[in-house]
Amino acid sequence: MRYTHLGAGIGLALGALGLQIPAAAADDSDVRIDSWKAYPGSTVTVSTSACDPDADYGKGNSEVGGDFHLFEGDEEGELTGQFRIPEGARPGSSDTITLKCPPLTKLTETYQVIGRPPAGSVSAGFGPDEDTGTKLVLGGGLLVTAAAGSVVWLRRRPNGDRT
Repeated sequence: MRYTHLGAGIGLALGALGLQIPAAAADDSDVRIDSWKAYPGSTVTVSTSACDPDADYGKGNSEVGGDFHLFEGDEEGELTGQFRIPEGARPGSSDTITLKCPPLTKLTETYQVIGRPPAGSVSAGFGPDEDTGTKLVLGGGLLVTAAAGSVVWLRRRPNGDRT
């Protein structure tokens, strides 16, 4: 019975990894965008290795962010450029990036502009979010005590399988 649970857990883990393989294999683009989901006011970095390895300059254009330049990146044969998404960009829209570099190479890639991530804490109805000192220490202490008690209980409980 013990090995059945272990086998089921391993099977689920391998199945979850197997579902990720097609998504990783589908990303065969020569353009790398960091981050794929950018928000207004953030900086987007674009890299490509599709240009001539001797090229040290290229041009890029973002429909949302405008024109930008590509220069030699950290890796050999890679060109990298950055642009900023304007504050007025509409979240939920897609942005198309076009890159041009020698010898007559033109690449296009699309990414998603999302809304600005939340800043600060979330009010969940447990009092003001500024009170983090004493209650945070008390909550952490309770969690550590519960974990230690669980370890002691598991170690001391009788086990009929032991010989």
